Amino acid sequence: MSELIVIGYDDRPTAHAAFKVVQTLQKDLVVELGGLAVVSVDEDGETHVDTPGKGEKVAVSATAGALWGIVFGMLILTPGIGVVGAAVGGLIGKVSQMGVDKNFREKVHSLLEPGAAAVVIMASKITEDKFAAALQPFGGTVLKTSLAEQDEKDLAEQLAGAA
Repeated sequence: MSELIVIGYDDRPTAHAAFKVVQTLQKDLVVELGGLAVVSVDEDGETHVDTPGKGEKVAVSATAGALWGIVFGMLILTPGIGVVGAAVGGLIGKVSQMGVDKNFREKVHSLLEPGAAAVVIMASKITEDKFAAALQPFGGTVLKTSLAEQDEKDLAEQLAGAA
């Protein structure tokens, strides 16, 4: 089972500082990452995504990588901002069945107002108390949902079929 955690911040520098702490927590074995990114929205409403750079390792299996891509896409690039085909509609349905429902996606979008940013984390293992203590100085709004292993596999297969 993986945890999908989105932590919203009022500005990009705070999100990037928290992002660096999450990377350190991975090195210290406090969290096992399947995906990590900072999503920010500039004053013009344009979305920017920063992921770990070269040399900044995030262990991702093929299934988790596919899942991360589609979950991230469904959370950030929500339908309604363009044309949604049948394949994407099916993926949205699968994401909803996994517990990443419309309400969760709407909460994520409410965090991402112009000027704001969020750290998006997909973790397969996490030591909750150490993780929370390390990120507490940054504040932020935390949203979290769980993704079952079978749902991850089903979603990855559906993504492969849609591609």
